[in-house]
Amino acid sequence: MTSTTSDLGFRDTINSLAELTEHYRRPSKLVQSKATPVIDEGCRDFIASSTFVLVGTASAEGYQDVSPKGGPAGFVKVLDEKRLVIPDMNGNNRLDSLRNIVENPRVGLLFLIPGLGETLRINGGAYITTDPDVLDVFADELRRPKTAIGVTVDEGYIHCAKAFRRGGMWTPDEWPATTQRPSVGKILIDHAGYQTDMSGQEFEDFLEASYVEDLAADTPE
Repeated sequence: MTSTTSDLGFRDTINSLAELTEHYRRPSKLVQSKATPVIDEGCRDFIASSTFVLVGTASAEGYQDVSPKGGPAGFVKVLDEKRLVIPDMNGNNRLDSLRNIVENPRVGLLFLIPGLGETLRINGGAYITTDPDVLDVFADELRRPKTAIGVTVDEGYIHCAKAFRRGGMWTPDEWPATTQRPSVGKILIDHAGYQTDMSGQEFEDFLEASYVEDLAADTPE
């Protein structure tokens, strides 16, 4: 272990795989063998019930981004045992994930089902597609997207529920009271450096109105 202080002020940093593995027990045989190279029936069923997926990407320079994507159950479509597609629905047009995929066509996905502690992780190649046949698969539930993220699956596996249980994610009694939550409106005003007379709550009301408008734009005409 390196005992010198790093550029960011952290001491005793681990800088080799050998040092890292010394600190942890070996994973069980089940954990080592649980990844599947295809979208099997279990993965397909999980994706069909999922209403939320986190999309992890990185730019060519290695700058990372994690973007949340949500929709009705099954909004992510499985095309076959190696391919799935995620619609790019109405958003803020920063295009962070899409820019990264153009530069570095790799992706890590974390699928969630409300109330379920286990999640599904999928890693693979990523592409931005405008294929009409692909975009048409969303037309019954959503407005036809401009593009979709196509993923070719390298591996998929179930992740255990410990993190969600530790965080009380699906336990309402453990959620903070609304009065204890940070003001998202105030945070956005501070981060953006807005010169505004709006309070944090007023900005949150403005955000809520924009959500209603943007979400309505996702539904078929």
